[in-house]
Amino acid sequence: MATPANAVWNLLAEIGKKANVTELIINGPQSVFVEHQGELVQLNVQLTPADLDTFTTEVAAQNRKTFDATHPLFDGTLTDGSRINMVARDYVEHGPAITIRRHPKTIRTFDGLPNVFGLDARWVKLLKKMVAARVNIIVAGGTGSGKTTFLNLLLQELTPQERVVTIEDTRELHFQLPNVVRMETRGLSTTVGGVITTRDMVRNALRMRPDRVIIGEVRGGEVFDLLQAMNTGHDGSMASVHASSAGETLSRVENLFLLAGHDVPVRAIRQQIASAVNFVVHVKRNREGQRVVAQVSEIAGMEGERILMQDIGMLKDGKLAFTGMVPKVVAKLVEAGLPADFFSH
Repeated sequence: MATPANAVWNLLAEIGKKANVTELIINGPQSVFVEHQGELVQLNVQLTPADLDTFTTEVAAQNRKTFDATHPLFDGTLTDGSRINMVARDYVEHGPAITIRRHPKTIRTFDGLPNVFGLDARWVKLLKKMVAARVNIIVAGGTGSGKTTFLNLLLQELTPQERVVTIEDTRELHFQLPNVVRMETRGLSTTVGGVITTRDMVRNALRMRPDRVIIGEVRGGEVFDLLQAMNTGHDGSMASVHASSAGETLSRVENLFLLAGHDVPVRAIRQQIASAVNFVVHVKRNREGQRVVAQVSEIAGMEGERILMQDIGMLKDGKLAFTGMVPKVVAKLVEAGLPADFFSH
């Protein structure tokens, strides 16, 4: 599709030539920033309100969604796969506000990105075997911490023999497999069809014979159906959750379960979580703005009313270090090819 002639599109084209720019932020016609190597830098550019209005109208049309005063919040994608969020000018001083997270031109892998997320070769080996062993993984982190990027890295380790169903609000997962169904929710702002929620998608996905179910981000009642999937034979499923630590992830999942409206005792909810989730990987930005894995924790069962969690890795002196704890599922990891003495040295 040809790029429309517009100052904002031209700015995007220029930024697209710079590999280290990961985000474009427009707070108004004269307030434009980019994220360059983890640092926000203001650009010396001046746009006009007409430039922004034309751009937002074209983006909404490309996504077949409505963006106006009655539908002021917009999530979508650009033609190159980059994610875009927009807030209408009536709700933002000097708006509209536009945030574009660039989509990488090539699919990234652990092997192609040495020391990605601060991980050394030993950690990469373990993470690969976790995927191969089909353990259930939740990737946790705050906004902009790299949850989706890390989930994408894990997805590169899936095998062509697997049938995978992905569910997202905005398509950000990128991987190449022959037997994949990528589903995208549909909200009220769309100009075609009715509302389809993440939960609708998850329920339907379980009827599609998936080997794995992947949810871009769990934000609501779909957590109930995801835990059901993880507990009923869809091993190796993954999702991301907004949380600031591995421990908070469990509280977040529990609260989302309760918000779904199920009249279930808290102990029963925690049993569901403990039996469904194997590992939580927490990612964050360090003081230098670099994205790192800060914690790898295993869900190790229940003790009374409490979910047991043991840290396999913790951030120490800026690097993810092994704690010396051996995962309860070590036999499963060894069966997937991890050396039997991996945790003994």
